Amino acid sequence: MMMRSALNAIDGHSETTAMIGDRMDTDIVSGMEAGLYTILVLSGVTARGSIDRFPFRPSMVADSVADLIPLID
Repeated sequence: MMMRSALNAIDGHSETTAMIGDRMDTDIVSGMEAGLYTILVLSGVTARGSIDRFPFRPSMVADSVADLIPLID
C-alpha cells in the first residue's frame, strides 16, 4: 500500500520505477510486492553472502549506489 501511494504521489508507474535498498527483508521484498525492479546495494545492512538465505532475489545487486549512476539516462 505504501509503495502504491508513493507511486501515485509522484505520478510513477511500476514499469518505469525501481526500488533501491540495502535490506532484503524490507526494501527488496516491498519493491517486489509492488511489482518494481529491485536493486540491492551492498553498502548497508545486507551482505552478498546472506542473499541466499532469502527465498526471493533482487533484480540486480550493486556494491554501492554510486555504481548505478551510469544506468541513469
